[in-house]
Amino acid sequence: MRDFRLRTDLTRAVVNGFSLPLGIEPTELRAPVQGYTVAYTPGENDEPDTYVFRVVVSHERLADLLDRVFDLLPDEVYCIIEVGSRDAYRAVDVYLGEETVTLGEFREVWKRFEPLLLEDASIAAGANSEEPFVEVFLDMWKGLSIHVPLAMRDEVETILLEFELEEVAQTWPDEEFDGDAEPPRVRQVLDLSDETLPDLDDLLLQLRHALQLELNIDPDSNIDDSGRNLGLTLWRATVIVEPSKESGQEPIFAAVWATAGSLGEMEFLIEQALDAHPEWSVVDIFTIDRLAYDERPEELADLSPRRERSQVHLVQFEPPPPPSSPDDFPTEQAPRM
Repeated sequence: MRDFRLRTDLTRAVVNGFSLPLGIEPTELRAPVQGYTVAYTPGENDEPDTYVFRVVVSHERLADLLDRVFDLLPDEVYCIIEVGSRDAYRAVDVYLGEETVTLGEFREVWKRFEPLLLEDASIAAGANSEEPFVEVFLDMWKGLSIHVPLAMRDEVETILLEFELEEVAQTWPDEEFDGDAEPPRVRQVLDLSDETLPDLDDLLLQLRHALQLELNIDPDSNIDDSGRNLGLTLWRATVIVEPSKESGQEPIFAAVWATAGSLGEMEFLIEQALDAHPEWSVVDIFTIDRLAYDERPEELADLSPRRERSQVHLVQFEPPPPPSSPDDFPTEQAPRM
């Protein structure tokens, strides 16, 4: 496991005494009110009624608050990770726990990755339980959501009172960025100056394994964020492979380009494509994304924009690509709570 490192060349933004995560670079931004709002949420179907607390504190107070709020969770939890997606038809990748982990295991993993989870504005994380239904979730702007059964309201408010937090009418102000005012933007926080340092994809793979996470999409359909059926689309998967026979060679990446009508179909095509290369064994799927037609590589320049069947188009074996420099990180508007 390669340890990550945060950049040391970033200046933390502070707005009227409120410290933001390093991953948010403000331009025109009004400071929020530190405190919490609470709302009653009626349960649907068999789900219980809950209270939802939304808590905002300055960055220097967040780690201690989280450590205390995690005490609300029971001994077994399901984990959650949300991360900005490269997929052409999905804005956010949501990973949910397929199996429970112990609260101790979750907290241990959280502590290991906490500098990233508290600073990177492209990733959100948390955990929940089914019985009782409790959820603690840190969003991309590092606002904290706490869902609890009605009977636990006093317990939550007692914790918040320990941190001198009171109920407020509003935390983040409702505001529009007009005219020439530039909205806050997300910036890269990981140090990628050395090719041996892990990038976010590396760390996401570690989190997926440590927390028993799976991408939360239907493997048998192919829809976009609005629910539109896309039919056949172009996909690119990066697969970690190693020599089938002991050779001392390190694992490398295999890029598989294919047309598929679902995630499940793409995974089948990956297996089929690499079966044709028995000298390599699959270790793991590193990334898998749908791409727009104009994102195809030069080797597929003659690929028709209309494809009538699922098939593999290209398999490339390559050493791990060097990570992007901080300046290559895409600039985008930061998400709002």
